Amino acid sequence: MSRTALVGNITAMLEDADFLVSDRCSVRPKSFDLAARRGDDLVLLKILGNIDALTRETGAELRRLGDYLSATPMVIGLRTRNQELEPGVVYFRHGVPVINPDTAYDLFIEEVPPLIYAAPGGLYVSIDGDLLADEREERGWSLGQLASELGVSRRTVSKYEDGMNASIEVAIQLETLFDRPFSNPVSVLDGAEEVRDADPLPDAPAVDPDDEHVLAILTEAGFDVHPTNRSPFKAVSTDGNRSEQTVLTGHSSFTRSAEKRAKLMSSIGRVTKARSVYFTSDETKTDSVDDTALVSCEELAAIDDPDAIRELLRERATRPDE
Repeated sequence: MSRTALVGNITAMLEDADFLVSDRCSVRPKSFDLAARRGDDLVLLKILGNIDALTRETGAELRRLGDYLSATPMVIGLRTRNQELEPGVVYFRHGVPVINPDTAYDLFIEEVPPLIYAAPGGLYVSIDGDLLADEREERGWSLGQLASELGVSRRTVSKYEDGMNASIEVAIQLETLFDRPFSNPVSVLDGAEEVRDADPLPDAPAVDPDDEHVLAILTEAGFDVHPTNRSPFKAVSTDGNRSEQTVLTGHSSFTRSAEKRAKLMSSIGRVTKARSVYFTSDETKTDSVDDTALVSCEELAAIDDPDAIRELLRERATRPDE
């Protein structure tokens, strides 16, 4: 299956699951292909045939954007270089959860989260330790007796009951012994944090010198500005005085490519509930492209009052839920 067809299939799946889905990101470089929201669940999706194509830099950008936009970064893929991705299993690349389309269908359409995750050494599940302890005690088994049944040490059983995750083989043994499951679902839409072993949030990239003056003005106006380097926009800016005002921020001369980016920012803004503004280095004949406000750098530089800058953006850049 081609990547284009895969993106189309995932888009249709999300729409069937009542997600609001953005236009596909078709500009380069791009850290994600689609943004999608259903209720409070916002996901940024990278869709790949071979998940080994996800670079460390793209993974870092996905994780930063997830933090800035209160979204879950996620990859949907088919295989690695060496094997097909198993259904019902959550994998990880550079700290980003990865699932295959069948798992995505179960998660988004059936609303059934996966139970298994991959980590060095094999496949694992998260054991409900309290439930295991209750079942063992109700049966009158000691730690040693359960350990003998499982073929592990008494200390290992104690760790399972304290919350240590178990191999899938042990989980199957437990289910057979007690005739009930003990596995907790993997909360993929929360980033699978309970089983994800990832580095701290990567540092933001350096500001492009061409954008430095615009982002500096926004910073002086009270915005927390988070530069990006693999997104359709140059930064995610949050008004420090209005925590609900997040602005997807673009900047360049106003070319056909810039107009395309502005339209894409508008689509992403509708999904992420963010305003979008494109600062142009030249004058334009219109104040907006779809919901993306256009503001010339000359106009921006002429405003000395930080409150006036924030008000300009608030008035000109429509927020989707207003």
